[in-house]
This record gives sequence, C-alpha cells and structure tokens, in this order.
Amino acid sequence: MFTSLLDIITTKRTFLNSLIFRVVLLVIAGFFITPASIVDGKSGKIELKDIRHRSGPNYTRVVLDLKEKAEFKYKLLNKDTSMNKPRRLYVDIKGAFIGEGVSRAIPVNDGLLKNIRTGQFDTSTVRVVLDIETLEDFTVFPLTNPFRIVIDVTGTGKKTSTSKVEIKTPEKVKEKKEKAKKIIDQKAKAIKSSSSGLNIIVLDPGHGGKDPGAVGKRKLFEKDVTLKIAKKVKKKLSKKLKAKIILTRTKDVFIPLDERTAIANSKDADLFVSIHVNASPNRKASGVETYYLGKAKDKEALRVSARENFSTIEEISKSSDILQSILSSMMNTTNRNGSIRVANLIQDRLAKRLSKKYSGIKSNGVKEALFYVLVKSNMPSVLVETSFISNPKSEKRLRTNKYIDDIAEAIAQAIISYDKGEGL
Repeated sequence: MFTSLLDIITTKRTFLNSLIFRVVLLVIAGFFITPASIVDGKSGKIELKDIRHRSGPNYTRVVLDLKEKAEFKYKLLNKDTSMNKPRRLYVDIKGAFIGEGVSRAIPVNDGLLKNIRTGQFDTSTVRVVLDIETLEDFTVFPLTNPFRIVIDVTGTGKKTSTSKVEIKTPEKVKEKKEKAKKIIDQKAKAIKSSSSGLNIIVLDPGHGGKDPGAVGKRKLFEKDVTLKIAKKVKKKLSKKLKAKIILTRTKDVFIPLDERTAIANSKDADLFVSIHVNASPNRKASGVETYYLGKAKDKEALRVSARENFSTIEEISKSSDILQSILSSMMNTTNRNGSIRVANLIQDRLAKRLSKKYSGIKSNGVKEALFYVLVKSNMPSVLVETSFISNPKSEKRLRTNKYIDDIAEAIAQAIISYDKGEGL
C-alpha cells in the first residue's frame, strides 16, 4: 500500500512538473512572437511593404505595395457626424500584415485627401483608410509584378461639404457621354484653329536604374537609349512649341510604371508618350510599332506588353480580364480617340523617316495592348517601340547619334502635327 501511494505521488509530481515546464516554455516563446506572426492558419503572411502617393490639383494616386498577390475589398463611407468621422474610402487586404517601415499615418492635405491611415484591422487583415476632403470619382485596381493596389481619386481639389460621388445610372451615363462628345468637338475645333493645343507634354523614357530594359547582344541597354531619345525630343519640341515639356526621368533612376502615369496625371498633362525599344527572341525581327491602351489582339502585342510590364503572357491575359471594366470606361472618349490619332501620326512619321534613310526598316503598324504605364492616364497616351535592340544591325545604329536624332525628329514632328490638329 505504501508503495502504491508513493507511485501516485511521484506520478502527480511528474505531471505537475511537465505542465509547469510547458507553461514556462509558452511564456518564453511569447516574447519572441511578433504581432505579424499571431495569425489564424495561413493568413497574415503577406507583407504590406510601402504606401506611396502623388498629388495634383484634381487628382491623387495612392499605391499600396505588397510582397505578393493578395485579395482585397474596398468601400466608400459617407461622413458620420455623430461620431465626428469624415468621408472615407477604405481598402481591406486579406491575409496581410503591416511591414516595419510603413507609416501608420501619412498626412496628404492636397484638397482631395486629408490623410492615409493604416492599421491591423484584425490578425489577418490590413485596413488602409483614405480620409476625404473632396471627391468626384475613384477607381481601385490591381497591378502585378510586383503586386500593388492602385487607388485613383479625382475631384475639384477644393474643400466642400456637398461633394458627392455621382451615382452612375444609365441616364446619367448617357448624359455624361453626350457632354463628353461636346467637349471633344470643342477641343477638336480649338486645335484646328490654333497651333497651341498642347500646354503640357510628358515624355517617358522607358526603364531606368535597376531596370535596364531590353539588352542588345553587344550590351547596349534600352534604358540608356530611351533617355537619349526623350531628351532630344524635348529639345526639338521646346524650339517649336510653347508647351511645357516634362520628362518622367532625366537620369538613370528607377521609376515604377504606376508612378510614371501618376506624374502625367498630377501635372494635368495634355499628352503622354512612353518611349521604348523592342526586343525579340528572333534576332532578325525589325521595324517600328506604336501602341495605345487596349486589349491585345495578337500574340506579338501580348508578348511586347508582357515584356514591358515585367510579366508573362498568361498574367497579362488574366490582368486584361481584371482591367476590362477600366478599358471599357475609356472607350469612345477624348483620351482614346486622341491616343489613336497620335499613335498613327508617330507611327507614320517614324516609319517613313527611318525607312528612307536606313535599309531593312519596316512599319509594324499601330496596335493596342495592355501596358501598365498607360492604365488610367487622364490624357491621350501612347507607347512607341522605336527599333529592335535585339537585331544586331539596329543595335549598331542605336549607338549612333545620327540614328537617335532621326528617331527623335520623327517623334517630335508627329507631336507637332498632333498639336496642329492633323489627323482629325
């Protein structure tokens, strides 16, 4: 009996010691668990790396940079006077946590937004809130490689208590289209009767910094070629037009694709031209081609847009479906018609000038494709592929000032023609 009692006591002590040991381990481990790690299941593993914004008088773009693709939802909330809360737009990012370098409160105060606030809504959801001053419309859409959520806000830029988001009924949509058509006709007449239709032109030298773009066999970088062309175009236009010419970059620096569009929008530009050189696995591929925003209709357009978007053809096809509503809203507008017109002018001038002076130059035509750098631009915008750097003969030519100057001259002449109303 004594032995049995001793066994029971020993067993209880062992159990208690084991239990205490486990509790102590859990307490110690607790000191090393970060808030981002306390999540349910597999959620809360996607890092919100950064929040960027760029403002203009009537436009603000906010970009949420994430480490990988994430699901999200958004909602516009009206002013709550009882709780003294302003109108606000929030985006909830599922399965996410806030990175260490992300500011929880970013003052904007640009007349459209007051602040951008970020918080861990729950253990597996990050909420980003935009406190609104004035708002007429907004769009929220994703871009990939790297994955980011883009929020475009437009308004008057003046603080009013009565500004509301318009409810887009079929009647109001029809009324808006008719109003837009009248504006198009008025602008067309103004451009025809004047040689000063363009006030601000933004030229975008493709790639830069850590992104070399396409690389020729003899190690010529696309980023260097595009910067040279853009600078020459600016110089030529400055002599012929009164318009202000802005470059998205003036040196070898990296600028995200969404930031380039935001620069043009925030400057309230009248025209946006993104300058590139093409590349193909086929070393014999050559020629020039110009693009405006749309859904690619052939494999070559898909391939080019995938390369310029740092993406794959499969991802571009999926993105096209996601952004179809954005593209649809742009159809038959001033921007689309202007984009098609300037694309045709650039393609015509460029192909004719180069083919007269150099052998083997052909026109690959004007095409449409999904280029992130053109998405949600508030003005006519195009992307021009000036030559194939993958073609040995073209790469050799792209190293010469004469060939670069001829490209720049053709683009400049096309823009001048557009300014004068040609092609209407």
